[in-house]
Amino acid sequence: MDMIEFEPAVVQASWENVLDFFEKQFNKRPSDLESILFLIGVQELGIGHKVFTKEEKQDLMHIATCKVLSFSGFYELEGLDEAGWPHWNLKYPVPSLNLKEQDLLLKAHIIHYFETEVF
Repeated sequence: MDMIEFEPAVVQASWENVLDFFEKQFNKRPSDLESILFLIGVQELGIGHKVFTKEEKQDLMHIATCKVLSFSGFYELEGLDEAGWPHWNLKYPVPSLNLKEQDLLLKAHIIHYFETEVF
């Protein structure tokens, strides 16, 4: 498992870089974590732009969550289904955290995703 930085001040500074990236690329700053997870899910699905149902949007955010938490070994890619959607297996339980800690955990992993796969 990789060690990902969880120091709140470090995460917040790097998080601003992720938000700046979206602002430069799309002339819009994401308003919340879910927006970024949705966009990562679309990227990981790899089928390009389309209109997604509410259920598909939830699935895309789940794909993104699994992808980013896979950097710490919580999830492992099982493979793609017949429609090309990735499926993940939980390898290790994600620790029970309060909402602020969950937010920090996800942000740190999203930052790692951008630093290793986008920037």
